[in-house]
Amino acid sequence: MLTLISATPSPYARKNRIALIEKGIPFDLKSEIPWHSTTETPKYNPLEKLPILIFDDGRAPIYESWYIQEYIVQKYRGKGPDLMPGSLDDQLQVRQIQVLADGACDAMSLVFFETGRGELLSKEWLDRQLRKVNGVIKAMDELVQKTQGKFLVCDEFSVADIAVGAMLGMMDMVETKFGLIHWKEQYPELNKYWEMLESRDSFRETQPVMFELTEKVA
Repeated sequence: MLTLISATPSPYARKNRIALIEKGIPFDLKSEIPWHSTTETPKYNPLEKLPILIFDDGRAPIYESWYIQEYIVQKYRGKGPDLMPGSLDDQLQVRQIQVLADGACDAMSLVFFETGRGELLSKEWLDRQLRKVNGVIKAMDELVQKTQGKFLVCDEFSVADIAVGAMLGMMDMVETKFGLIHWKEQYPELNKYWEMLESRDSFRETQPVMFELTEKVA
């Protein structure tokens, strides 16, 4: 049995959860807030970051969502959907999409912490991160229009779709709670694509939930 340690709003862990569910791999889910003093994250990851995948057979845990995702794709090849196209060029396209989606999530995470700095907040820094987010959303909309609302690479559901779907789920959560970005009305085709992904069982079962920080982070 596998155990995935996750933070409830994390799009990074959500990607791994979706991949595990899609492939039919059973796992236990443990939720933590890695910035709280009670976290056990450093016990498993020197970088003190989530998600972390733990094995019950004594193997060393693995971490970083992109690496866990690659582990799932490669280690469980032949079980469930491949989640990765066969040709090298298509695989490289998938990974480029992953880079953009993860980069937007990284930028939005920085926005989240910057808004918690009160009077120390840097508007210039905040605007720079939001430009990154909006730039990626625009790029994903252009890609969706080229694929006509179908899956992003080879018209096959892959980790590229998982990455973009998790990213858009994060943006929806942030928009609902903080009102920082507004993308659905501006990009209706992208919104339709996202809603198509959210109709899958693996997405419905992994909805992000914002936590409440009770200890100072920034």
